[in-house]
Amino acid sequence: MTTAAQKPARLPAAARPLIGMAELVRGCEAGRDMEPVFNGLVARLEADPTDAAALLDISTFLLIRKARAKGEQAQAGALAMARRFHRTYGKGGGLRIVAFVTAGDLMANTPLDFLLTGSDFELDLVYVDADTDDLSELPAHDLVIVALGESPENQPVLARLDALLKDWPVPVFNGPASRIAGLTRDGVCAMFRDDPHVLSPAAIRVPRADLQAMAEVMHMAGVPRYPLIIRPIASHAGEGLELVTNQDGMILYLTTQKEDEFFVSPFIDYSGPDGLFRKQRIAFIDGVAYAAHGATSAHWMVHYVNAGMRKFAERRAEEAEFMGTFDTAYAVRHATAFAKLVERIGLDYFAIDCAELADGRLLMFEADIAMVLHDADSVEMFPYKQEPMARLFAAFQRALLARAGAAGKKGVAAA
Repeated sequence: MTTAAQKPARLPAAARPLIGMAELVRGCEAGRDMEPVFNGLVARLEADPTDAAALLDISTFLLIRKARAKGEQAQAGALAMARRFHRTYGKGGGLRIVAFVTAGDLMANTPLDFLLTGSDFELDLVYVDADTDDLSELPAHDLVIVALGESPENQPVLARLDALLKDWPVPVFNGPASRIAGLTRDGVCAMFRDDPHVLSPAAIRVPRADLQAMAEVMHMAGVPRYPLIIRPIASHAGEGLELVTNQDGMILYLTTQKEDEFFVSPFIDYSGPDGLFRKQRIAFIDGVAYAAHGATSAHWMVHYVNAGMRKFAERRAEEAEFMGTFDTAYAVRHATAFAKLVERIGLDYFAIDCAELADGRLLMFEADIAMVLHDADSVEMFPYKQEPMARLFAAFQRALLARAGAAGKKGVAAA
């Protein structure tokens, strides 16, 4: 007969701490030889096949290296053994945090490993899913963070957390989870429909069958005419995102994408007088905006990693100006838009990708809590990023302390 003491743990903990995403990303971005680190993790796992932390770090390493299938396989193996993983920052002994996260790639959860850089906090990452029904085995903590981002797969997980965290005995940062669940592309567009300061282009959910019969789509209420931006419902980081300019282009697109439903939006030409496209990433912490990066590209779909920021010194100079004058220039120009974002999204922390339009409005592409923010860029090539990112990290840590009611407690990075 199994006693209560013999019942298997619902949220089993890894026996060893994580190296974590931040250190692995920094090493890879700096061009360091990471083979000894990877081999060390493999050796740990060979010596102890139950070393879930080593396997989860291996998963992170593989995801950084774009080996997605292998990374997800390693992650699944780690989570089959443990659901709780610990990280100690700095000297430790500071704020004790439990963060709820979920399985996925490097963009699935709030980038806490970077945001807690410089602190002395203690972090327990707790992996949850739609079947999680009990949180009674959590370690002692001062604060809870809801850190999993919005996605179709995460909607039932967020709904479960919403119920489980009701009347939680310690403060919940970035709750309730239902606010994160509301950050769907069409949900965010609805928040800012007809807003004079923020343009969030209509995102209409369209079934594949209607796209295949384009004549029908043209007559659907609210669906724009060409050119269109189209993407699968669950896509992020530009996966499956394309500009379609005619019906032949739509037919070609549908031959390469197998999903059953898509978001369709009008294409907004946000290029500058020089023909280049500029996209900014901005984080909001306790209602205050912080510059994360600003990319310039010749292509309408701007991603920092392929925007040519390393190749073109003038683009880095432009980003340095953006980040260095953000508080006195960009944030002032868009103060009203920022205030509306904070009010309507209603989260302690979130980030947006956006651009400035010629008419003064803020063009918002996306809002989420899981956008990548980091300080891993080369100091030699991007020296201007270090101070703004340190300020952003410190602001995040102060927000956690304030929410926990521990403003006088040690363990926060210097501003």
